[in-house]
Amino acid sequence: MDNILQSKTYKNLLADIKNKIHQSQVRAVVAVNQELLLLYWEVGKIIVERQQKEGWGANVINQLSKDLKKAFPNMKGYSPRNLSYMKRFAKTYPALTNLQVPLAKISWYHNITLLQKCKDEEERFWYAGKALQNGWSRNVMLHQIETDLYNRQGKAVTNFSATLPAPQSDMAQQALKDLTEEEKLKE
Repeated sequence: MDNILQSKTYKNLLADIKNKIHQSQVRAVVAVNQELLLLYWEVGKIIVERQQKEGWGANVINQLSKDLKKAFPNMKGYSPRNLSYMKRFAKTYPALTNLQVPLAKISWYHNITLLQKCKDEEERFWYAGKALQNGWSRNVMLHQIETDLYNRQGKAVTNFSATLPAPQSDMAQQALKDLTEEEKLKE
């Protein structure tokens, strides 16, 4: 029995199972995150609709926060500030289709940061996509926003990375960025 446990095939079996468990955990976290974002969007949408319909002011958010905390004492996320973010989230993305990838796959705190720091929807989606693609934490994404990576990378869409080997695609993208910068200086 000890020989079997020390064999390469057993170690491969263990590695395969551990990998499956890790993959399943990641899928579960992503699914929970998507459901949480959908809930926050729906709560925000309800608040927006009711405030418009009933003419309620900001005080309703404070009361709603107190009542939700009382109804769900073990849950977090229903502070007046967070309810205001939910409202803003729903106003910013009025159509549910906008909550698809990548916004739905990044954390709530990533989304709050995007709402606070990026006025342009295209820019928000770009940063969300990059955060997802590169596995950026919220703090790394914030740093990239504050250093204006979006504009430093150039906005031109190319297929260089798909059609050229990595070093040439990077150089071509940089050359295009340099041309864009030159054009800005001429203006």
